[in-house]
This record gives sequence, structure tokens and C-alpha cells, in this order.
Amino acid sequence: MFGLKKPKRASGHRGPRGRDIAVAGRRLPLVIRENGRATRMTLRIEPGGKALKMSVPTGVTDPEIDRFLHRHHGWLTNKLRALPKPATVEEGGLIPIRDIPHRIERTGRVRGVSEAKVVDGETVLLVGGAPEHLGRRVIDYLKKQAKSDLEQAVARHSADLDRQAASIQVKDTKSRWGSCSAGGRLSFSWRIVMAPDYVLDYLAAHEVAHLKEMNHGPRFWTLCRHLCPRTDDAKSWLKKHGSALHAIDFYP
Repeated sequence: MFGLKKPKRASGHRGPRGRDIAVAGRRLPLVIRENGRATRMTLRIEPGGKALKMSVPTGVTDPEIDRFLHRHHGWLTNKLRALPKPATVEEGGLIPIRDIPHRIERTGRVRGVSEAKVVDGETVLLVGGAPEHLGRRVIDYLKKQAKSDLEQAVARHSADLDRQAASIQVKDTKSRWGSCSAGGRLSFSWRIVMAPDYVLDYLAAHEVAHLKEMNHGPRFWTLCRHLCPRTDDAKSWLKKHGSALHAIDFYP
């Protein structure tokens, strides 16, 4: 059943509105934002299928939103069912690091740095700390690895262009894998370290290319492919597998 839980809304409110939607056997948060330039309503599934976003023209009423959601019930259900099943991070489970499956194993020690090792021919991620902190410890390790790999890739591509990034940050972004501000500040999703090396290299090249071309025109893509010859392969990989990385739940 497709159900809506309506929030209370103050008169004249123009900020984001929140709802819960029950669809395809799961309950998802929906954020509705009014856009004064929009001429129609649009609905988007966040990467990983954990949330929904809706953009509506200014002044659209709740009943109009209800009717839109009901009309698109079938589309939304089919899209959500087609998404990869969410994976959970747990002891004994597998986590991809640079596209190599690592079995998660607790060391039993309260302290200690997480590290990847080959044990009896198997690649293992050894994680210390209390059981309830397992997810956070794995995230900390992935962030550290992502920051190191991205800094090296950005430095290499920046030198090729004779440009300098103002800063590099890693975050758990949902709407995009990376971004470049007008001031040259680069941001990346740390989840990219779970992808193959050439995909991370493409992401770094993509954002470094924006240091010279702040657009997605032909010159930008020519530059991007110069920096990363496997640009098209990487884009295809992200399109096919990116949602699965966003769907991994570190706090089951």
C-alpha cells in the first residue's frame, strides 16, 4: 500500500516540507522543496534508495502533491524494487575497498588502528573497539583511505594542468560524488574508495578539470578524458554500481 503521513504546515511556510512515504515494502523520508522557477513537479530517488526528494512550483498545495504521488505510485515502486538490496556492515560481512572484498573481523581490542591484511589467503579488515562502534570504525578507516587516495590523484592531475586546489574534503554526500566550488575547494564522497581505482581517479580528474573549466561543455570533457583516459568506463561503472555503494548501511 502506498501511504502518506502528512505533516503539520504553518500558513505561508516556504521552507522544505517533510513526509514519510510507505512504498515497495519500506518507509522512506520525502523532502519537498518549492522552486519559484519550476513549472512542474519532479520526484527523485536519492542514491541508495534511502530517501526521496520532490521539487514543486511555488504555491502547489498538499492535495496536488498527493495526487502527483499517487499517479506515480507504480513508477516509484518499480524503481525502488530494481535498486540493489541494502548491504549492512557487520562482523563477518564483506566490505569493498578499492573494489576488493574485505571480510570484517573484530580484533577484540578496545584500542588500535583499523588495518587491512591478508590472512590465510583472504583479505581482511581488522577493526578494534566495542561491537557497537564497528560501523563508525569502518567509516573512519574508509575516510582515511579515501582522503589519501584522492589527495594523491588530485595532486597528480593538478600538476598536469598547472592548477592548485584550495582544499580537499571528504563527506558522505548523497546527491553527487564530487564538487568544485568557484574558489577551488574540492569535495568528494568518501564512499568512492569502495569503487575500483580507475573510478576514483576519474572522480579526481573530473573535479580538477573544473579548476579550469567550470562547466560540462565539450572542452571540459576533452580535458577530463585527457587527465583520465578511462573516463567513459568510470562513468559507466558509477551509473551501474554507484547506488549499491550509497545503499551500504554502516549502522544496521
